Amino acid sequence: MGSVNPRIVTREASRADVARLVELNVAAYPVLARENVVWGERHLVSHQRVFPQGQLVAELDGQIVGAAASLIVDLGPDPLRHHTWSGVTDSGYFSNHNSEADTLYGADVYVHPAARGQGVGAALYEARRQLCRRLNKRRILVGGRLWNYIDHASMTPEEYAARVVGGELRDLVLSFQLREGFVLRGVIPNYLPDPRSKNHASLLEWLNPDYRAPKQGERKARIACVQYQMRKVTGFQDFAQQVSYFVNVAADYSADFLLLPEFVSAQILSAEDAVTAKEGVRRLAGYKDRVFDLMSGLAVKYGMTIVAGSHPVMDGERLLNVACVCLPSGQIVQQPKLHITPWERNAWGITGGHSLRPIDAPQARIGVLICYDIEFPEAARYLADLGAEILFVPFCTDTRQSYLRVRYCAQARAVENQVYVAMAGNVGNLPDVGNLDINYGQAAVLTPADFAFARDGIAAEADSNEETVLICDVDLNALHAVRSGGTVTPRLDRRDDLFRIVSLLPADQASDGPKDGPLGGQPGET
Repeated sequence: MGSVNPRIVTREASRADVARLVELNVAAYPVLARENVVWGERHLVSHQRVFPQGQLVAELDGQIVGAAASLIVDLGPDPLRHHTWSGVTDSGYFSNHNSEADTLYGADVYVHPAARGQGVGAALYEARRQLCRRLNKRRILVGGRLWNYIDHASMTPEEYAARVVGGELRDLVLSFQLREGFVLRGVIPNYLPDPRSKNHASLLEWLNPDYRAPKQGERKARIACVQYQMRKVTGFQDFAQQVSYFVNVAADYSADFLLLPEFVSAQILSAEDAVTAKEGVRRLAGYKDRVFDLMSGLAVKYGMTIVAGSHPVMDGERLLNVACVCLPSGQIVQQPKLHITPWERNAWGITGGHSLRPIDAPQARIGVLICYDIEFPEAARYLADLGAEILFVPFCTDTRQSYLRVRYCAQARAVENQVYVAMAGNVGNLPDVGNLDINYGQAAVLTPADFAFARDGIAAEADSNEETVLICDVDLNALHAVRSGGTVTPRLDRRDDLFRIVSLLPADQASDGPKDGPLGGQPGET
């Protein structure tokens, strides 16, 4: 494993990249394109929907020249067993992605022919190893093409692969993968239609040296919800000191997740001269980089996932209310608020975002719905259907009635989707900061209503309107047990023949073009 070319930048793929990735895949695999084993637009959109963190692109001097597609799979007690590419990727749609499993599966890495030899593949492999480490997965498995086997077909594919491993022969793909630290575990027949490999593939494994096995049979997470008192500060450093104190407290209690309230950073405005509400919120947006850097640095320092409340963010001319989710690896995921209250819209000029996604943290798959968003059942159902186990709800409410709207809806979402819902809001007063001068809040962790949980569906709750940190453990195994065998099973008993969610989120939209890619069209189509 050599050094990565500094001109190459890897990042998470976005919906805007999809058209380029379709072209790139065909350019990288012209032979497989004739076999219809290249990604179509619908497949790439599906990948980003079910496992956005696993879809990577590599840019060389600002141009996309390579990409990697990954999913997490459960291959049972024998992860090195033979399988097919179509089977392990669910015909290329990744619908079988299982965030709880321990194997990160490399479904594809492709580089434009003109960019080969410049370290693009190495950069993507390193990014995938980093992903494996930060998600604490046991291994990476890949099924590799035996690129040059077509020239040595007089020997068995097993013999060919062994001679490549021994250095007697060189294979364009396998030799590279061996240099990247992968170990050959066998050769798989009938892996995918590939004339160059005679339909065979090498089975390669990279074991994560930092893997920490969970306790046998146990999947628990500790959540810290900060009931944060708004008070006047002297400036950003004063705000940073207060936030750091609460993160340190959560770390002392070995929290896996820390949840801060919506608009927690608005406290910074108390150090500014009095301005109109619209001017103030735009000034606050100017602190974005400092706030995000503060939160991300604390997440890395203490090794926890911080759902850092929300902060106003300028998106061109639009002003969004964005939750900043900081992972222990240093990765930051931004989740905009979708539904905007009348006072946010009228007093501050905030508009709703257009993206919603699950986030894979080391301990659980999570989602974030900011305050008003939890009052819309479709958003929570969308995240639950994508495997979210915990929904985090940072909120900011001024009266008891406002708070109870959020609280009652959060409890309903926990019951109907069989997920945990953690809430944290502001308390106290913030004079001279428009629309945030009074606050009412009560942090809570809510559960489904069944025998595996507290009888009132409340795992823990704080005293209202007192600054504190609520610490609560949640049992993820219990959550999955009641989904399949609880007193009632709403996730299984839904009438999909009568009602169905249709997502119009931009990230879920794909063209109806004739080429769908790997082995045919959408699942269920011919």
